[in-house]
Amino acid sequence: MNPRLPVVTLVSVVLCAPALSSQATPRYLADRGPGIATSMFGTYVARGELLLYPFFEYTTANLEYKPEELGYGLNTDYRGRYRETESLLFLGYGVSDRLALELEGAVYMTGDLRKAPTDTSAMPARFKESGLGDVQAEARWRWGLESARRPEVFSYLEVDFPFQRTRRLIGTQDWEFKLGTGLIKGFGFGTLAIRAAGEYHRDEGKLEFGEYAIEYLKRLSPSWRVYTGIEGTQDEVEYITEVQLRLGPRSYLKFNNAFGLTSKAANWAPEVGVMFSF
Repeated sequence: MNPRLPVVTLVSVVLCAPALSSQATPRYLADRGPGIATSMFGTYVARGELLLYPFFEYTTANLEYKPEELGYGLNTDYRGRYRETESLLFLGYGVSDRLALELEGAVYMTGDLRKAPTDTSAMPARFKESGLGDVQAEARWRWGLESARRPEVFSYLEVDFPFQRTRRLIGTQDWEFKLGTGLIKGFGFGTLAIRAAGEYHRDEGKLEFGEYAIEYLKRLSPSWRVYTGIEGTQDEVEYITEVQLRLGPRSYLKFNNAFGLTSKAANWAPEVGVMFSF
């Protein structure tokens, strides 16, 4: 029921750390540096580095729902106008040159679903929920470092916690797991990455093909980076862009947007926040 809200969006300005000299950084790492890729678009964490990212996300969608799943008995698919807001916090830490850990949660979120005109169930015209949203932890492992000829290989394991068992519209109601892997390679024109994951939802008791993405990252200057990509989960596919702008030696502004490419994806999901590095 709950659309997988892209914690992603269209263009994101990244004011990156000052570029290292060409002697210190190989050309294929010029866009991203030597850190490990995180689940935040175009964001990497170095060994011993702590990332703190408070951000806000807004989502609009034509949500597919069943009144039965919301407690109103009718087992029929409808589409309703849906709006969601999230105040989120992301933490990332580089344990070593190969291992990074993450924790991300929607500290407060609201979901507002307008009933479809053709819905004849007893569901009210507006179904709303608010409170703690999705909370997930992730471990990322880098199997092989990138070289001039060879891409970086990484894998990740994500666990979503069932902290909202009594909710119907927001949050995660049962344990969910994702196991994925990807490749990253830097070129003169930018850095490309691909990744894919399998998902297991305990309430459904089945393993299925999950999230996948094709991503592009480019450093325009010591202060600016741009990101764009296509991310999807089954029949929900989005186009994302992002820009980041440095505000100081240890902080930068992130702004991105996600636009739905398929009918079941969110229509629009802007995100804005400030990333701090310690």
